[in-house]
Amino acid sequence: MPSASSKSAYVQGLKAGLPFVIVVIPFALLYGVVAIEAGLTLAQVMGFSALVIAGASQFAALQFMLEHAPLAVIIGSALAVNLRMAMYSASITPHLGAEPLWKRMVIAYFLVDQSYALALNRYETTPGMSVPEKTAYFFGAMTPICPLWYVFTWVGAVLGAQIPADYGLDFIVPIAFLAMVAPALRTKAHIAAAVASASLALALVWVPFNLGLLITAIIAMMIGAEIERRSA
Repeated sequence: MPSASSKSAYVQGLKAGLPFVIVVIPFALLYGVVAIEAGLTLAQVMGFSALVIAGASQFAALQFMLEHAPLAVIIGSALAVNLRMAMYSASITPHLGAEPLWKRMVIAYFLVDQSYALALNRYETTPGMSVPEKTAYFFGAMTPICPLWYVFTWVGAVLGAQIPADYGLDFIVPIAFLAMVAPALRTKAHIAAAVASASLALALVWVPFNLGLLITAIIAMMIGAEIERRSA
């Protein structure tokens, strides 16, 4: 049975995750609409969302599908976008790695941008938390995010054709990522990687199939890692 401190940590995580509802709902709606427009069936849309549960890579894959890119490009691009999850896992392992394997597997499944950003920030600002408290906080942060992703993906897929185009739901995608990235720009390495990403993305916009974004991501990560190494 969870302790009082774990319950309190869960509630704190839940409260921290609630503001993301305003971006998760339209983000999921937009994915459902775009996925149907890309030719996926309702079952495929929901299966994609449940198995991958990573909006950025799902949108990347759909974009390439709409452009009729080769299958290898579609899969490679989605995997490349999701490489950030490996970095998330590595950085959060010192905090949650002591949990049993089954629990770590569940955590890994729900390790999305928002739950990771909220949890890691909490762990760094509250170093005295126990492992159960950290886990409870993580699941609290995930609670208002992941279930809504499934629900509103379905709503977008089913009712997408009835959503007026002038609602401009696509504006929420960059806003969602800005909300997560901006607070994380705390070091020179972070800022350098962000500036490099923006600059290179614009410079390589001409590359076919949006592959310039993949090149940008790799170079930006290398720049950030090198600056962090020199600062160590």
